[in-house]
Amino acid sequence: MPAHEGHEGHEGREGHQSHRAYDAVIVGGGHNGLVAAAYLARAGRSVLVLERLDHTGGAAVSTRPFAGVDARLSRYSYLVSLLPQKIVRDLGLDFRVQGRTISSYTPVERGGRPTGLLVGGGEERTREAFARLTGGEREYTAWQRFYGMTGRVAQRVFPTLTEPLPTREELRRSVDDEEAWRTLFEEPIGVAVEEHFADDLVRGVVLTDALIGTFADAHDASLRQNRCFLYHVIGGGTGAWDVPVGGMGALTDALATAAREAGAVIATGHEAVRIATDGRGAEVTYRTADGEGVAAARHVLVNASPQALAALTGDEPPAPAEGAQLKVNMLLKRLPRLRDTSVDPREAFAGTFHIAEGYEQLAAAHAQAAAGDLPAAPPSEIYCHSLTDPGILGPDLVSQGYQTLTLFGLHTPARLFARDNDAVREELLTATLAQLDAHLAEPLADCLATDSDGRPCIEAKTPLDLERDLGLPGGNIFHRDLTWPYAQEGTGRWGVETRHANVLLCGAGAVRGGGVSGVPGHNAAMAVLEAGEG
Repeated sequence: MPAHEGHEGHEGREGHQSHRAYDAVIVGGGHNGLVAAAYLARAGRSVLVLERLDHTGGAAVSTRPFAGVDARLSRYSYLVSLLPQKIVRDLGLDFRVQGRTISSYTPVERGGRPTGLLVGGGEERTREAFARLTGGEREYTAWQRFYGMTGRVAQRVFPTLTEPLPTREELRRSVDDEEAWRTLFEEPIGVAVEEHFADDLVRGVVLTDALIGTFADAHDASLRQNRCFLYHVIGGGTGAWDVPVGGMGALTDALATAAREAGAVIATGHEAVRIATDGRGAEVTYRTADGEGVAAARHVLVNASPQALAALTGDEPPAPAEGAQLKVNMLLKRLPRLRDTSVDPREAFAGTFHIAEGYEQLAAAHAQAAAGDLPAAPPSEIYCHSLTDPGILGPDLVSQGYQTLTLFGLHTPARLFARDNDAVREELLTATLAQLDAHLAEPLADCLATDSDGRPCIEAKTPLDLERDLGLPGGNIFHRDLTWPYAQEGTGRWGVETRHANVLLCGAGAVRGGGVSGVPGHNAAMAVLEAGEG
């Protein structure tokens, strides 16, 4: 199997002896499960990982989606921010990320002329870009002040993610900035966006971090948009979103190798179907192509959604939280030319290319989707992995100038696809690409590569596709609404505990879960090790 295509365990379907007792059985071989397995195995615990699919990695995988084309794309998750270097160091991972010199480019037409906002390439260049767009210094000064505030919060909050949960007041004291606390933790983020910024386009660029994977309005009283925003600006203590070198599969391959070399058994093609526990010991029943088996364990760590956990233990399932995104992977023969000729496409697409994400456009798209309609101007954002990391493409493609594009669409909740997933997917994809084409000097379709069968190299995944492919409830990439990174009633010491003393949730639905972080896997492993037994 080529590198970074999902790591099938050496154990395969004949992976381990049925009825053997382990210190820990981990259900699900996604990145969080592999992090937990590696930590526990390195601590001398016997570990079995049961993975339903024929490869590990979950949503953090690289694949060659286009027939006969040597391009390895990060198929689902695609950028890294929340993975602590502590985990990389602790586990000795052969994995690195590459920063992007351009943060974002947002095209817009003003005064009948194409223009846009390029953020990055140095402070002076960014200042000039703001001045060209807005006609003065005000918005740039506000931008610097606002993100200076979020940067200080990031420095204080991010290190706590791999520590026992602080109380709300402990985290508040750690932040040590009442204005920042009110802005991020108490008032809808729309209040701060409107107070700090006047320009509609700038407001929209700021707001997008509150909406990625989350269906909410800027002023949603639940503050789910604030929690999304918080996790998008604290990563690494800086908020930077970096490119995984070799694609996202490079991370999960490294994790699988680390777990296996430490002694963990990884059994692919093994689907857990039931967990029976008395709080001290547990039995996990699993299904393979050859029948059923049972693995005994002192602890069970579930790297799956809270809904899946409830189904395994027979508990009452939590309320579902639907996903709201469109994920599109593309391979291009060349980057398209832009209508805004002041910007090089290689810079515009190297960062995050915002489409139809003005502040009012985002509000309109949310209102239309909430009413049950597809947004008339679907908002989305694009970036080009291969500009930063060309190694994901074969040498021939690189020499010919081929590039990848990843598009992430917002405000398209799962409910919109219920009537006909395939038809709505095509309708939404057409409308989304039309919004991009409005800013291009040539149609994107003219730039798409074709596979060995002559088909355009483009694939789209709706929330319902993600539910089918990955078991994400309602296609929610976070498994449920993101949580505040502090203790609340019933969250436990590490935020991974369940009502069963020896069953832990180590997936994205844990407290401080979501994104490619490994944090829930680390924290579940720490909870097991603190228990003082296997």
